This record gives sequence, structure tokens and C-alpha cells, in this order.
Amino acid sequence: MSLIIAYIGKKGCVMAADKRKIGYFGDKENLDTLEKELYEGVIDNDEDFLNRAAELGISIKITDDASKLKVVGNCIRGEVSTKGTFETRRRRIYGTTNGYQIVELIGSDTKSRKAGSKGIIIFGNKYAKELAENLISREWKSSQSLRYMGDVFEAILTEVASKTPTVGNKFDVLIQQPSFSDTSAQRHLNMTIDQDIKVLTKFRQELAEKLLQQSREIEMADKIIDNGNVGKVVSIDGNMIQVQLNDKTQAVDDNWKQLAGPGENVLMFTESEDIKVGDKVVIKDENLCLKKDKSSLRCDIILCSL
Repeated sequence: MSLIIAYIGKKGCVMAADKRKIGYFGDKENLDTLEKELYEGVIDNDEDFLNRAAELGISIKITDDASKLKVVGNCIRGEVSTKGTFETRRRRIYGTTNGYQIVELIGSDTKSRKAGSKGIIIFGNKYAKELAENLISREWKSSQSLRYMGDVFEAILTEVASKTPTVGNKFDVLIQQPSFSDTSAQRHLNMTIDQDIKVLTKFRQELAEKLLQQSREIEMADKIIDNGNVGKVVSIDGNMIQVQLNDKTQAVDDNWKQLAGPGENVLMFTESEDIKVGDKVVIKDENLCLKKDKSSLRCDIILCSL
């Protein structure tokens, strides 16, 4: 659901892209029907798109704030991506003066990488690409400045957006024009792309670790005891008491690291003067207290079930 147009030549590189992102949810067969109609140009505006999606029982979320272009080193990177069940597929073009490379990734693994020196490259669905190609053949003047080319690309994106909801009506245009020969351009592209993919790999690793930690936190949060027995008093020293946890309770810290397991003692504090060894400790409606008279207790730990 994107359209990216790139020019790469001896003057430099200019790229233009829309900012549309579309999320789908619904029956796969109906989704296929909707996408087929979109890519064949049967649906030509947002209102008809939303109405057709509703007819097919498909939930749609349209946003026009996705940044598909980025300056990386002395290059411009354009990216279109598709999220699958398990992995994200990315198609990228990196462009600079006198050189470009097209890279296809699954996750952060490179599946293909092709290089060129000059040309106009278009990323998008078949229908949007055909519209853009026809407009470029009519409007293009290679002798003009990169700024002029950017203006032409933006005008083309505007016209394509008026004919298909797969392209939004908000755009980014970026220009880079460092001094590179064909050879030095590819050398620079190789270094830039290798580093950029390393950054993506690190990001994905950090994201996976974060998701794992979040999953762990959700799992542990579900185990926090808000009602039930937790143990019994085994010693008393003024307002400090030692409580032995029962066989179904553990104590953890704020990072969910276990501090005490079943049968082990934890420190608690009380203001009650009527407390005896053997008194049962419970959590009642999320309040830690003595079972016999609901006297409040305090502790610096989190009590969870196993």
C-alpha cells in the first residue's frame, strides 16, 4: 500500500513517497477479494474503499503518517514492508549520486541485493506503478534540477492518490547529492547498507527481548495474590515479624526476581500489639493482614502464587 519513486543519476538522488499505511482484519478470502479489487483499480477512492470493506466484513484502519523515506549516511533509503504472521518482509532501495541498490529482507535476513548506477525506480502495487509510469513518461525532463524532479514526483503521487486508495495524499520528498563516481557510490552503498542492516538486526533482537520481558511481566502480574493465604508468623521482634511462606506462595522483587520460595521466611512489619507466633497471614481484597483480626501488615516484596 505504498508508492515510492526514485531518481538516481549523476546529479544525485531524489525520492518521493506517500505516507499511507493500511491495516486489515477479517476473513482471508474476503481480504483477497478486497485486495484484488484494489490492485485492479476497481476501487478508486477512500470512501468506496471503506464501503466495500464494510460489505465484505473487513475492518480497515487507514493512517497517513508513515515515514517510508530516511536519509542514511549520504544515501536515501525508501522502504515498503508487509507484515506476515511470523515475519516482516521489507523491500528497500538505497540511492545516492551515481548508484543504487535494491535489497529484499525477511526479518533482518537479506534475501536478495541488486545494484545499478542510474535510472528511475518505482516501488508499489501494479496498478499504482502503471499510473506512475505513464505520468512520468509524459512529464519527465531529465535536464531539470533535482528539486524540479522532486516537484514532478510529488505531482505524480498526488494524481495517483486521486485514482487509488492504496496511495495516500501526504508525501515526503528527500534529496541527496554527494560527489560519487559509479565505483565510489557502490562502495559507499555497501558500507551504508551493511551498517543499516546491522542496526535493524540489533533493533529486532532488542524488540524480541522486550517482548519476552513484557510477556514475563504479564505472566507474573497474573500470579500476584489479591486474595488468599500466604503463610504464618514464625518469629516476632518488636514491629518486625518473620513470616514463613506456604507451599503455594513465592516472594519476588520489582523485576520479578524470586527473593523467597515456598517454606522460606520473609520480613514484614506490623503495628498490632496482639500478634503471636503461628498467626495466619493472608491477603484479603488486596490488603496484606492477619487472618484473625485483619490487622494490617507491610512488606517490601510482591507475593505471588507459583
